[in-house]
Amino acid sequence: MTAALTSQTTAPTLTPTVTARYAHDRAAFTQGLQYLGSGVYLESTGQVGQSGVRRVDLKSGKVLAQVATPLGSAFGEGVAVLGGAAYHLTWQDGVAFTFDAQTLKETGRYRYSGEGWGLTTDGKALIMSNGSAALTWRDPKTFQVRRTLQVTDQGQPVRNLNELEYVQGSIYANIWLTDRIARIDPQTGRVTAWLSVADLTREASTAATRSGRPLTFDDVPNGIAYVPERGTLLLTGKRWGLMFEVKVPGVKPETGLSGRAAPRK
Repeated sequence: MTAALTSQTTAPTLTPTVTARYAHDRAAFTQGLQYLGSGVYLESTGQVGQSGVRRVDLKSGKVLAQVATPLGSAFGEGVAVLGGAAYHLTWQDGVAFTFDAQTLKETGRYRYSGEGWGLTTDGKALIMSNGSAALTWRDPKTFQVRRTLQVTDQGQPVRNLNELEYVQGSIYANIWLTDRIARIDPQTGRVTAWLSVADLTREASTAATRSGRPLTFDDVPNGIAYVPERGTLLLTGKRWGLMFEVKVPGVKPETGLSGRAAPRK
């Protein structure tokens, strides 16, 4: 745990309120999550030989379509959709793939240096984490770096930034190996609040133990998706059997969506 996650933290801690629970594939080592609208979400998974991108029905947990990460030796990481394209990172191979978000047909490849962890979009650029305290904005057409930002709390770096989601002007980030999500100001990099998901971890762990397949040390919280028409977040973890839909203080529903994801501005 870094200095940013000690008892000296002054940013408020928020507790999500669970509004629904859904089945989630216990085999999915979740690395990325994005809600597509109409009760369907996109999920990317990790582990060599098991990595890929899938479209999933939220209510049933049924996989509607899936594609393996095209590089068989790669460890899949985050995913984000922008302009109809699903961008999918790899951990240590320095390759990002794009797929048609509807058909999951591969449409392109990009190279980048360093590791790939989480990915989201503000509607104009892709925003990427690499496990450090830095966030990187990338051009969706070239994958070139536009800007970088250091994430801090009380002036100290917040490392292990993992899965990301852009929500109503803030970036939410899972912090690897913790039960906390940072809410980040994308202009300053400061953590404006912490979201505690410890209760969700305990519930997922209890359910897994009761099923005879306990969670392991790396089956940690990971996966954040924004549902704009309800003003909620979908939260899960690696190899969790549950997907939680939660209300978070400060996140409001966006009206006039009729079950479709709002256009990202």
